[in-house]
Amino acid sequence: MMNREEAEIQISELDLLSSMFPYEEEFIVTDQLAVAELKHSVENESAEMPSSKVQFILNVKTEVSNASLVEFSMSCALPLKYPTVLPEITVRSPLLSRSQQIRLNSDLKMYLMQNCSSEPCILSAREWVKDHAAAYIDKELSSSPVTTSNAMQSEVVFTRLWIYSHHIYNKQKRKNIIDWAKELSLSGFCMPGKPGVVCVEGLQSSCEEFWSRVRRLTWKRILIRHREDVSLEGGGQVEIQKQRKFSTLEEKCFDAHGARGNHMDLGQLYHFLEEKGCADIFQMYFGVEGH
Repeated sequence: MMNREEAEIQISELDLLSSMFPYEEEFIVTDQLAVAELKHSVENESAEMPSSKVQFILNVKTEVSNASLVEFSMSCALPLKYPTVLPEITVRSPLLSRSQQIRLNSDLKMYLMQNCSSEPCILSAREWVKDHAAAYIDKELSSSPVTTSNAMQSEVVFTRLWIYSHHIYNKQKRKNIIDWAKELSLSGFCMPGKPGVVCVEGLQSSCEEFWSRVRRLTWKRILIRHREDVSLEGGGQVEIQKQRKFSTLEEKCFDAHGARGNHMDLGQLYHFLEEKGCADIFQMYFGVEGH
């Protein structure tokens, strides 16, 4: 459990990031409710400290060797004890191979461990990424547009997003989820009601476009609870299809009950996930073992 001083430091750092990077393409808070809970706990002494981490994305553009700009995405989560403990940061870019991404993130973590103990360090991490990330891209990859294009074609990233919403009732939203998934060639499922669960899987770029559209709708709370990325070297449609756990994206209802008929049977959801080889996701969503 965090203390008040840690909470105040987190709020100050978030305010600083908002003022330095006012545009959504630079800085995106992906769980606004967690931020609201954090501020409420500081403003009201009797309030309980928040139980969920603040999560956000920082996008960093930097030059590679041929003077072209490459964007790196920093997915950040602040543990409840931050800055006493280090932030959780994952840096991604379409131009990074899986091994390059692992090495970059490992070196970033080492830098933070050596230089940012118990101090706010998101800006330091961003500066490190801006100064060093381009060096992790192979020289051949950035030497020419043709080479870059060929390299990107040779590696495909398959992504699966597990999205959690406080609730999904609205018929238009439910239609959008189905229609957008079909448009972007994504498979998965949507469980409406309270809570709402959406899983989409397919090409990384398509999943990120789907998430970009969905999160812009009006929600009480929506966030990516878990993300899976798999690099498919030379991956074509056959390799992509092998990764899929779902054939299409469809709406799944599990014996709805409750006053409004909107609470799903989570036991049935667990068995559905188990059949698809995704049973471990249940605990990530609900914090309990399924049965």
